Amino acid sequence: MPTESGAPLSCWSCPELAREAVTRAITDTISASTVRRWLRDDALKPWQHRSWIFIHDSNFRATAQRVLDLYARIFDGTPLGEDEYVISADEKTSIQARCRCHPTLAPGQARSMRVNHIYGRGGALAYLAAYDIHRAEVFGHCEQSTGIVPFMRLVEQVMGNEPYASAKRASSSSTTAPRTAAGRPANAWPPGSRTSSWSTHPSTPPG
Repeated sequence: MPTESGAPLSCWSCPELAREAVTRAITDTISASTVRRWLRDDALKPWQHRSWIFIHDSNFRATAQRVLDLYARIFDGTPLGEDEYVISADEKTSIQARCRCHPTLAPGQARSMRVNHIYGRGGALAYLAAYDIHRAEVFGHCEQSTGIVPFMRLVEQVMGNEPYASAKRASSSSTTAPRTAAGRPANAWPPGSRTSSWSTHPSTPPG
């Protein structure tokens, strides 16, 4: 293992492997390019790994099944109709809003492109997006923060467009919506007002 030899990173680089092979007297001399070629051609890929997680939630199967059913277009044991849709919503928080302080100079004769690496920072934004998992439609926009109000604006962005505005039901599988916001879309778009209802389910089961 790299840590057993005092390597600063969690995996070997080719130059480090070449030096280690000489240090351990495996060979008198070897280049990093040779090590790289051997690793590329070998069946062993020491930089690849597999990981796993143990589920501790005793109710995980039932919780996950609700989400898996939505992806299979099933709601409460009943197949969804043509006018019913599944939306997966999520957020990307703390996106740095910044721009370079000086413009990039284009390459010229005997001169490479020059890029300044000093940024002017304009704070952080959150990107909220909703994805229709069966129609491959994405709706998204930036917000100053997350919470119930920004989430409801995302819902309005989706429900303001067809075919969702006149849908029988839109079922949201969301990691964005706080628990206190779970019922708000259904209240905002109840059956009969826009002939639609909205149901919210967690898309990331605990455990």
